[in-house]
Amino acid sequence: MRRGTGSVGSAAELRGVTHVYRDGRDTLLTAVRDINLTIHAGEAVALTGPSGAGKSTLLTLLAGLARPTNGQVLLRGQDVTAMSERALLRMRARDLGMVLQTPGRNVLPYATALQNVVFAHRGAGATRRERHRAALRLLDSVGLAEHSHRPARLLSGGQQQRLAVAVALAGRPALLVADEPTSQLPRRTGDAVVQLLLDAREEYGAAVLVVTHDTHVSDALDVAYHLADGELQSQASPELERP
Repeated sequence: MRRGTGSVGSAAELRGVTHVYRDGRDTLLTAVRDINLTIHAGEAVALTGPSGAGKSTLLTLLAGLARPTNGQVLLRGQDVTAMSERALLRMRARDLGMVLQTPGRNVLPYATALQNVVFAHRGAGATRRERHRAALRLLDSVGLAEHSHRPARLLSGGQQQRLAVAVALAGRPALLVADEPTSQLPRRTGDAVVQLLLDAREEYGAAVLVVTHDTHVSDALDVAYHLADGELQSQASPELERP
């Protein structure tokens, strides 16, 4: 695994995070247990593990979409668990970018590629023309400049996922999280999406957290952690992920 060149500061931190929920039979289940993890600015981290291990729960907690039963979630040093709903909305718009597994879920299907990125750009004090120019630069960086005026629903799956990366980066987030971003893409297209995530780390100093089952993806990142039965191990074992 290669080591990033980002700064030493913390982009996100989980401190003793445990999350318990009730299933459909009203049984209490522990999704994650006593998780401690620091993701540094400019670091690209893979989170691996079997289905049901708690990976998506961790992403949900980091995004402030759920509050942990115990522990703290910090983003840029701010305690997400103590924020009001309004503050959480501002935090997600300002400091967090998300790329989901299914390409179409990341974009507004009837809006053009350009409109998707402009809508996601909420830079303080930026004029409409400045947002437009910034969006065109982002589209060019992900190889979609020639498709800027094409509706997102007419783009291929790989193009939609590249657009999703541009949308996620529009606000220059401190943390970019991606949930199985390559699982529905051909290898070559998936490799291009992973490279875009790594380029974001280099260009913007964003920390990157990728949930993946694919060792080809995790090996391209700086470090990988393995989650099993809701508990985080220090580093992923490739043998655990291969069929």
